[in-house]
Amino acid sequence: MPALFFTDKLVRGGMPAWTPGQLKTRGVVLSVEDLLTLDWPKLAFDAGLTTIGTHVTPSQVARFITSEKGQQFLSDCKKYHIQVEHELHSMHDLLPRSLFSKNPDMFRMNDQGIRVGDYNCCAHSKSALDLIVENALKYADVLRATTGRYFYWIDDGEPMCRCEQCRPFSDSEQALIIENAVVSGLRKKYPDASLAHLAYANTIIPPVKVKPAEGIFLEFAPIYRDWAKPLTDRSAGGIGKIAGKNRFISHGETLDLLSANLEVFPKGTVQVLEYWLDDSLQSKWKKPPVKLSWYPEVCRSDVQTYEKMGVTNITSFAVYIDATYKKMYGDLGFIRSYGQILSGKAG
Repeated sequence: MPALFFTDKLVRGGMPAWTPGQLKTRGVVLSVEDLLTLDWPKLAFDAGLTTIGTHVTPSQVARFITSEKGQQFLSDCKKYHIQVEHELHSMHDLLPRSLFSKNPDMFRMNDQGIRVGDYNCCAHSKSALDLIVENALKYADVLRATTGRYFYWIDDGEPMCRCEQCRPFSDSEQALIIENAVVSGLRKKYPDASLAHLAYANTIIPPVKVKPAEGIFLEFAPIYRDWAKPLTDRSAGGIGKIAGKNRFISHGETLDLLSANLEVFPKGTVQVLEYWLDDSLQSKWKKPPVKLSWYPEVCRSDVQTYEKMGVTNITSFAVYIDATYKKMYGDLGFIRSYGQILSGKAG
């Protein structure tokens, strides 16, 4: 099992990395390939970051973490006092699709009333939830979060179940039903564990009929926006799908959705998952990667906006920032700039 570590205050140059009133998490989320080819623990430390989140699926990350290079990554993070979490698209691993032929009731029903084994699950199937919890615990044994925070996301932006029992519940409410079951299972084994509710795409509208269980925290991921303009420009925005419809989503609406979610989930635990450094998004998830367009003034403004709203943890995807990216473009100064902004420095 990977070595574990935890420090209440990470120390750089004799000074605490954060104190009350400052961000608790200053992070990046990276794919296994990024971690295999670039010394991210050192980059994170030099930038004043506190946390690295691995990505993409539990099985992919577990293979990495249990490998020699994965163990070296954990050792390097410990050396540099970098916390390790795992932010994971999980449903295919927690409820294997191979079970569909024998157990279709565990899987979602589509709008046509047909059980399908493509994405997610039936949130009202006890057997599905039991297996999801069982597998979440198995992965947690290998992918231990040094912070005690876990991230088992539903399938990326994909629809939830439309069976008779699930239909009255929104996608975010169905996701929360699953998350409540998982966090309950985690806390029986790891009493201090917490679990993210990912508010993103089809789950960005806050739940109403389902309340978060003890240990659930909000992770807000505003993928539909314009990263060349700050969130304070409320008329700017991007095209995305919410409630099954593709449409323009303004920054003003995004901030209003965050405010609405903040009314549902516990204060002081909220995390924003941003895309300021996400070159995979800018490259449209195809390699070779494009050169990252980095807008430090936008990032600084957004961080201030989030902090004023009570956000205490901020991280960003930085996928595709790997050895290939460094060879093609050289300069990685945006990582230090990002870290300085999160630390309240000039950037």
